[in-house]
Amino acid sequence: MRLVDLSHTVEHGMITYKGLPAPVVCDFLTRERSREIYAAGTEFHIGRIDMVANTGTYVDSPFHRFSDGKDLAQLPLESLAQLDALVVDGGRRATGHEAFRGLDVRGKAVLIRTGWDRHWRTDAYFEGHPYLTREGAECLANAGAALVGIDSYNIDDTEDWSRPAHTVLLGAGIPICEHLCNLAGLPAAGFTFSAVPVKVSGFGTFPVRAYGAVAA
Repeated sequence: MRLVDLSHTVEHGMITYKGLPAPVVCDFLTRERSREIYAAGTEFHIGRIDMVANTGTYVDSPFHRFSDGKDLAQLPLESLAQLDALVVDGGRRATGHEAFRGLDVRGKAVLIRTGWDRHWRTDAYFEGHPYLTREGAECLANAGAALVGIDSYNIDDTEDWSRPAHTVLLGAGIPICEHLCNLAGLPAAGFTFSAVPVKVSGFGTFPVRAYGAVAA
């Protein structure tokens, strides 16, 4: 089995989403301080991170959009881990229902590959990004997709404040994974996808370590 890491690294000061604060990654307990506490020759490090939930590569649960939707703690592992998956090439800007014509997406994670991850940590990442249209989201929801991911800034056109793709997919109970990367390292089919966040109650979004497992 070959594992392909599909997650961006969370780093101090990085911006994931324009207008949201960057994470602060620091020490809570340094190794030097721990030596004063533990026995001679024994030391530990405890880190601390202050961040908004939409940091790095993350999963959206229905609660992110709907107050009565499932939060992260309520999502079954079966909806996030070891899902049969497909990679679909998206459009240069909009990806509509045509991209999924003839594909069996029922029960699968559908990962939309746009190549936009090449702009990560640059100003270009925030402007003119590829997205999934309402019709594309409706097509995937109606066809029974289990999860939808994209290697872009947002699964929606950020100029559309109604956020149709989020509304359709999360309204159908389908988790979304945004800010993926390295989708070029996956085949079109024949692999599994996992993106499991921390089990936080009352949260709709949290970073994940997403990866694809490809048979060797």
